Amino acid sequence: MSLLPTARSDQQHRCVDVLLPLALPQAYSYLVPHDMMLVPGDYVRVPLGPRAVIGVVWGEVGAPDDSVDPAKLREISERFDSPAMNADQRAFVDWLADYTLTPPGLVLRMGLRVPSALGPERQDVGYVASGDVPEKITAQRTRVLEIAAEGGVWKASELARQAGVSAGVVKGLVELGALMPRPIPSLLPFDEPKIDARVPVLSGEQAEAAGVLRAQVQKEDYSAILLDGVTGSGKTQVYLEAVAAVLAQDRQVLILLPEIALTSQFLEALEQRFDAAPAPWHSALSPRERERVWRAVARGQASIVVGARSALFLPFADLGLIVVDEEHDPAFKQEEGVMYHARDMAVVRASIGKFPVILSTATPSIESHVNAERGRYIRAMLRERHGPAQLPDIDIIDMRTSAPGTGKWLSPELIEAANVTLEQNEQVLFFLNRRGYAPLTLCRKCGHRQQCTQCDAWLVEHRFVQQMMCHQCGFTISTPKMCPECGEADNLVACGPGVERLAEEVKEAFPDARLAILSSDLMRSTAMLRETLKDITDHKFDIIIGTQLVAKGHHFPQLTLVGVIDADIGLNNGDPRAAERTYQLLWQVSGRAGRADQPGRALVQTYLPEHSLIKALVAKDRDQFYDHECRAREEAGLPPYGRLASLIISSPDQAQANHYANGLARIAPGARDVVVFGPAPAPRALIRGRYRYRLLVKTARDINLQAYLRSWLDQAPKPRGKLQLAVDVDPQSFL
Repeated sequence: MSLLPTARSDQQHRCVDVLLPLALPQAYSYLVPHDMMLVPGDYVRVPLGPRAVIGVVWGEVGAPDDSVDPAKLREISERFDSPAMNADQRAFVDWLADYTLTPPGLVLRMGLRVPSALGPERQDVGYVASGDVPEKITAQRTRVLEIAAEGGVWKASELARQAGVSAGVVKGLVELGALMPRPIPSLLPFDEPKIDARVPVLSGEQAEAAGVLRAQVQKEDYSAILLDGVTGSGKTQVYLEAVAAVLAQDRQVLILLPEIALTSQFLEALEQRFDAAPAPWHSALSPRERERVWRAVARGQASIVVGARSALFLPFADLGLIVVDEEHDPAFKQEEGVMYHARDMAVVRASIGKFPVILSTATPSIESHVNAERGRYIRAMLRERHGPAQLPDIDIIDMRTSAPGTGKWLSPELIEAANVTLEQNEQVLFFLNRRGYAPLTLCRKCGHRQQCTQCDAWLVEHRFVQQMMCHQCGFTISTPKMCPECGEADNLVACGPGVERLAEEVKEAFPDARLAILSSDLMRSTAMLRETLKDITDHKFDIIIGTQLVAKGHHFPQLTLVGVIDADIGLNNGDPRAAERTYQLLWQVSGRAGRADQPGRALVQTYLPEHSLIKALVAKDRDQFYDHECRAREEAGLPPYGRLASLIISSPDQAQANHYANGLARIAPGARDVVVFGPAPAPRALIRGRYRYRLLVKTARDINLQAYLRSWLDQAPKPRGKLQLAVDVDPQSFL
């Protein structure tokens, strides 16, 4: 079809706005061909300059605006035969774009990542028995025809494999007319969940919480429920009862997880409950599998979707519930491109669609905790572990009085406790939230520190693979034998521990123990990680050394001792969320101990035993920690008692970034209850060769932060060339 402008004088022009997945300020107007019927949400192909672009109809079809000359409009090229994006999803795109100050087309682009799903579904060729028997019949041909006669449509390869013959035998039968071709869909459908497949026996406390969730589902209206339960309390089984209630309404469910690669135990529990595997959605899916999921979701044929944060932008036909599991997890925040928090946007999506959202966690975010305290969220509590398991005892090891030997990281007290645990044929977890062998390598002669050439970050040694890596940009070099500054050999020394260095000490202290190391650097694939987790569950390892990978929802029945190494690691980085995140991580990892019949124990090595966080952790007094943290946030006017936005200016030219940032600060509008800090170099001032300056805006809770930012940025010159300005409303990271 021609992409040239068209105009018709024999009929009234019809025009429609089309939103394109590009960084454009608004939808573009296009003429509608006279033989094309469109509704809002239809997927269309339109000309844009010399190319064709897929977009979405973003309004009603009507006559062109008086200010638009129809002769200058171009015509829509094609309408895709795909279910239209519904009004709720379009409203969600507009809302998120407005909230994050992002062009709506960039938000739309997150929902248009599978263009192959819009066209006709590809068909594979299968074969059925025609009933004709060739004159020359062999034993091999007979086996093929007998299998084909049993019914169904067979792919040639499957028929040959089932009959134990070569592909040539099947091909010969096709040529002779004994097998007839039949088209078959190339994308397999998802199994329909069975609501009552395996209904669990819930404890009294679980049944009460499940009743709260089901009651909200039955209202068929918006509500937000904080499912707040200690580790091991069976939160998953509780919210799956709400999932069952939604499935009974013949609606769809989305379950968001922070780490989709770590969910083998969760997926097994879900499949066991409903006797059907859910539709997965994450970045590791193949293009064909992504197309399969996208089509099934759009047609309402995928009842349960389990996915990462991007699953929010799938084209659900009739979404009736969102569950955000581990709602406190930082992985739900997208830090690049469209900067949004999937937990918060799940709440918005549920509000627009008028259905419930469940936030499940053992350690609520401060925001969710305060929303529950204020009555904005319903809180359903699970205070006890399910079954005979009890919460572990948590004790501190004061590293000032129980110091390890020189160059060591395990205290004598922790080593003794681990030996006792291993003698009882139980498992030990040593937790250190630091990847690699050592976070810093320096030269003993000249003091040179191994640093990334593209970032202001030290290179982390990874001794197992003989590399040094920047954990900011991924830059790697082979581990040098001599100092690159002074040239001296054998003078490079590793400073501080990583899990690989800790593993050396553990092997020395426990030579007979079977050791597994769980770190994203060492797991070469998702399959390898899942296999390792299964081996831990099956007690093929005695000691596990892990980073935060081990803190997220795993159930290891034989694990009874957790040793936390360097518990203070996250408390001194200047991030106002540091205490919250450290508490959540330590409580979650401590909760890996004692999840079955045997009692558990956690030993926390710290140099700050007087810290309020450590005291609350040991006392298992969560309210003490939340009260202290909320008071500190309120006094400082920080979220959720105030609002924040970060403006990050970056450029390969440091002077250019600095100049623009200072100019931006000078034109910041004055306003009541608004404070602008900076500009100043960001704590991570150089990443991937780009120099970064930050302005931080803090406002009172009742201030329209977006309106203030728009007023400010409308006055600012547009960044040119390689200069970039990123706006992060509600920042989670301050680095």
